[in-house]
Amino acid sequence: MRKTYRLDIEGKHPERLLEAGKHDIRRYIKRERGKALPASADFWDFDSKAGIDEASAQPVPLAGLIRAVDALVAAGNTQFYVEVLRRPGKRAPRPMVETVVPAESDFED
Repeated sequence: MRKTYRLDIEGKHPERLLEAGKHDIRRYIKRERGKALPASADFWDFDSKAGIDEASAQPVPLAGLIRAVDALVAAGNTQFYVEVLRRPGKRAPRPMVETVVPAESDFED
């Protein structure tokens, strides 16, 4: 999804347009997560960017995408650009952690 959302449409309230844009972003991510995964993938990962326009868009973690949009609008911009692209992801195995079991002699007073 690559889209520029305008907040200065005549006859529409900017806060409503902002909320509609954020809802559209969340709906897109939910729809993409529901698609079938390739055999070699564990989950869908997303690359996301946000900015005033396509040329000034900076990479943003997906968890901070809505906050980045809010920051752009709070700065007084009348539009914002969002790019969200899905890609298959593979989970890394957890590292083995050695657990130390205390000896019974450690509990003596």
